[in-house]
Amino acid sequence: MLPTKAYAAPAARAPLAPFAFERRDLRPHDVLIEIAYCGVCHSDLHQVRDEWGGAQFPMVPGHEIVGYVQAVGPEVKNFKVGDAAGVGCMVDSCRTCPSCQEGLEQYCETTGMVGTYGGREPGTGRPTYGGYSNQVVVDEKYTLRVPAGLDLARVAPLLCAGITTYSPLRQWGVGAGHRVAVLGLGGLGHMAVKIAAAMGAEVTVLSTSPGKEADAKALGAHQFVVTKDAAQLKAAANSFDFIINTVSAPLDLAAYLGLLRRDGTMILLGVPPEAPQIPAFSLIGKRRRIAGSLIGGIAETQEMLDFCAAHNLMSDIELIAIKDINEAYERMLKGDVKYRFVIDMATL
Repeated sequence: MLPTKAYAAPAARAPLAPFAFERRDLRPHDVLIEIAYCGVCHSDLHQVRDEWGGAQFPMVPGHEIVGYVQAVGPEVKNFKVGDAAGVGCMVDSCRTCPSCQEGLEQYCETTGMVGTYGGREPGTGRPTYGGYSNQVVVDEKYTLRVPAGLDLARVAPLLCAGITTYSPLRQWGVGAGHRVAVLGLGGLGHMAVKIAAAMGAEVTVLSTSPGKEADAKALGAHQFVVTKDAAQLKAAANSFDFIINTVSAPLDLAAYLGLLRRDGTMILLGVPPEAPQIPAFSLIGKRRRIAGSLIGGIAETQEMLDFCAAHNLMSDIELIAIKDINEAYERMLKGDVKYRFVIDMATL
């Protein structure tokens, strides 16, 4: 077993604190990664506060992991010592169900995907612990290759925020000629703007904050709509082919569905605490749709990393020390970050 240092939440809503545990010894197909950086996702906060239920404690969060390969099992073929590598939101799945066979492991139909943290290792039943730690052991099938030439710290959030926004844009074939609105300019939203613009779409940011307009346009948005301004909202009616909804707070969906053209689609990425109310005529009147999307499969995540490398797309981040994680959570709740915290694991 491999002694490992980390920060963990000992119980729901308890502050994160230093924690020691053991990673498994390398199996034939395993990769050992020394973690250099780990992104801080809003879902980390939901999980450590057990806001979604079923959380396991102690919990080591973190599923936006990048670092360097330190050792490989004897049957590993795709990685070697010294390679830059990453781990996203899952570390295993059943591998045999139709979804897994199609490269959509996030929708595993047999066991469900095994989360990078808060899950259970197949075979051993041991809890999975995430990237707020100095090292991680992962099967090479669930390990990502980080393209050369990218700032590793700014790559980390791509393993969640990047793939969560890339996957639906790819699934719905977004490209030149499409008008895409991004609802919410946070960790997910800022990557949705960058990726949709790089795909050739005309991008509009929908935000309650007028002060974010300059940032939105610097990120690649072509237009900006202040959603508290009734005149601006009315002018944008029936405008968009797609709305990428990144908001996790309660929201009047009907007000935003009216911004879609006929046959337009709103894609839900955020998870609000309460089920949203959807007036049927908001959909029926113009054959609009509401859809959802969950991260992406391993192959698609690698595709996203390669796409981001080709277009020089990375997250805008604030680098923090691990000792500041509890303060970062409080700031994240207030929206006080542009646009993703990333932990420098050298500070552990």
